[in-house]
Amino acid sequence: MPARPLILLYSLLAAAWLWPSPIHAQVRRCTGADGGMVFTDRRCADIGGVDRLPAERSAGTAGSGGGSLYRGGCARSLQDLVYELTTAIDSRDTNRLASVYNWTGLSSREGYAVMARLAGVVKRPLVDIAPVMPATAEGVDGDLYPQTTVRRAPVALRIEQTLANGSTPSRSVFGLQKYFGCWWIRG
Repeated sequence: MPARPLILLYSLLAAAWLWPSPIHAQVRRCTGADGGMVFTDRRCADIGGVDRLPAERSAGTAGSGGGSLYRGGCARSLQDLVYELTTAIDSRDTNRLASVYNWTGLSSREGYAVMARLAGVVKRPLVDIAPVMPATAEGVDGDLYPQTTVRRAPVALRIEQTLANGSTPSRSVFGLQKYFGCWWIRG
């Protein structure tokens, strides 16, 4: 009888010794020949790409060279919002662009449509982000007398880009919305 548990113990030890150990592969982030981001376990040169370091996620930290004081949460100023838009498009990160979109009140169908639009925006190279100012009432009695200048916040942001060929212009306009003390893009 005592031999039976001993055989079982030896069998378990032999099985544990022969069990394959997990292999740990390093995932590399590369820029492919077309400029797109590629994740691979091989060397970047093997797939015709170059090494790409991950973009720094936290702006304004010590030693990062300055930049915005935005450190997560939400964009408290239009400058922070433009910074996040620029960073998301430059890094081709649809999720980061989606993080500054105001999703409140959207249905699932509308949400999928917005994500498809945002994915299209991050695929194109960024040229400029310009504010769209509110329309002024021209032709009213103010034409006869000088008016004081009232500084207004923009109502939208116009994202100027080029298509894949690098010369055909592309334009996307997103409305601006202040919600719970933060600036968001919409529409």
